[in-house]
Amino acid sequence: MAPPPLLALRDVRLTFGGSPLFEGVTTWIGRGDKTCLVGRNGSGKSTLLAVLAGDVLPDSGERFVQPGTRITVLAQDPALAGATVADFVGGGLPPDERGQLYRVEAVLAAVKLAGGRDPATLSGGEGRRAALARALVGEPDVLLLDEPTNHLDLPTIMWLEEWLAAFQGATVVISHDRRFLETVSRQTLWLERGVVRRSEQGFAHFPTWQDEVYAAEEAELARMNTRLRQELHWLARGVTARRKRNMGRLRALNGLRAERAQRVQAKNDSSRQAKLAADAGELSGRLVIEADRIAKGFGETVVVKDFSTRILRGDRVGLIGPNGAGKTTLLRLLTGDIAPDAGVVRLGTNLEPAYFDQRRDRLDPEKSVWDTLTDGRGDNVWVRGRPQHVVGYMKDFLFSEAQARTPVKALSGGERNRLLLAKLLAKPSNLLILDEPTNDLDMDTLDLLEEMLADYDGTLLVVSHDRDFLDRLVTSVIAVEGQGDVAEYAGGYSDYVRQRRRQGAPQPGAKPLAAARGEAARPKTATRLSYKDARELEELPGRMDALHAEIAKLEAALADPGLYARDRAGFDRAADRMHAARAELASAEDRWLVLEAMREELAR
Repeated sequence: MAPPPLLALRDVRLTFGGSPLFEGVTTWIGRGDKTCLVGRNGSGKSTLLAVLAGDVLPDSGERFVQPGTRITVLAQDPALAGATVADFVGGGLPPDERGQLYRVEAVLAAVKLAGGRDPATLSGGEGRRAALARALVGEPDVLLLDEPTNHLDLPTIMWLEEWLAAFQGATVVISHDRRFLETVSRQTLWLERGVVRRSEQGFAHFPTWQDEVYAAEEAELARMNTRLRQELHWLARGVTARRKRNMGRLRALNGLRAERAQRVQAKNDSSRQAKLAADAGELSGRLVIEADRIAKGFGETVVVKDFSTRILRGDRVGLIGPNGAGKTTLLRLLTGDIAPDAGVVRLGTNLEPAYFDQRRDRLDPEKSVWDTLTDGRGDNVWVRGRPQHVVGYMKDFLFSEAQARTPVKALSGGERNRLLLAKLLAKPSNLLILDEPTNDLDMDTLDLLEEMLADYDGTLLVVSHDRDFLDRLVTSVIAVEGQGDVAEYAGGYSDYVRQRRRQGAPQPGAKPLAAARGEAARPKTATRLSYKDARELEELPGRMDALHAEIAKLEAALADPGLYARDRAGFDRAADRMHAARAELASAEDRWLVLEAMREELAR
């Protein structure tokens, strides 16, 4: 006989804003269960977690807790309080265990925080670690974690995975981090359209299970369509003569229609996804960013030393490293926001950058969704050069019309991220700079973001701790290891791990991607460029500038809507020449890169 659950819900119903959020939810958490709770943003995952915790009371149904069970919650946006970090963390101990300060010291050491600091001075990532320490220090029987990996760096995420694997109690985890869920879960709760389904397999099996559920619903809908056609045929031929006798069957038909309408609506709701698309804008030059032996420090803290890289058009580069190691500083160096203390950063031509800020500082919390998207002007959003009504554009990002006048401060974390993406993607760009874009996004929106970025014609720089996101997206990884050590590795995060394991710690200034990016190798006996190569290198910038000017002039001519009608032959000549000029420009840029790499290597 199976032991009774530690925590259970039975026939729970909860309404929100007059509409049912959950209907007849029955589920349980057993001793030692490692459960993930998945579902779309706005489906009610955090609310269901609050019902499990007892912080939200359902309208009907029962919540059962095994007597003596200790339940701890890590909220998505925990409030930090206390004179010191140690005081805040110690508040997670049961009242009769508050004297066991060694436990506070042990967990603070694990999350690498100083107990004497003022909680108000903690960064977002440090505050998350402090809240995590408070949740863990009490050694609960049931641990409820709402987005525990948000703002955590990779070393802390991997430490948390190991800790949860050794944890003897039960866990329920909400997270958008696929790799984390695959590692820590053995059961899955799937919340969709107010219904909770349970699987006795972990998240690694969720996509297959989800497809099986949707396939079964499709088959049931097909069967209902067949029955509906049969009933309509019967109605047309026989109901007039047998009206009184068959009114029950007619009512059954109307009920069938209503049920089918609900199923179709539910199916449509389940397939709603944000419509993400980005316009790469005007084509940038072949070279986007080049950093040559750059260094940067603040006082005695060295952030970057002797690092070089070359980022070309179309590259997708991920930046990883511990919190505080200097990822954001390196990003600002590479994009020209700040100057290096040593070395040189060169930016390419025609760059149109767009920046996604993890702190969402570009969102005014007092503005409405409408005013944020329109900049307070009218009722249209200019989407890649064309007007679109703000409500229609909102719906592309899964906002309802009722949310148009909602202030930004009332939105959830995921909704704010979607709003910032909507504002960002409306503008043409050929360089996307994304700082932790995956925080708070549901997995469906994350999938669409990955697909959009994979199709993006421009260049991408992304800071992320999401290993699965990096593996699916980037072509190289720049690892900021701390104390100035920065190195670049070809491939995604998993490739970085394999290369580092095989090669050991990267050497400062090493450039593992030189061969992968086609940088030229020079004989060690050479000491300088040949006269011919040096002359060509000197002349190429002028040649490229002339081609840029010619292409701009041709584009302006072809933009004349009457040119084709007035002068068909002239239109064709201009189009052919523009195509040839662009090919010449690409060839000249490639040649300049090769010669410049040769010159730099010979100078060392």
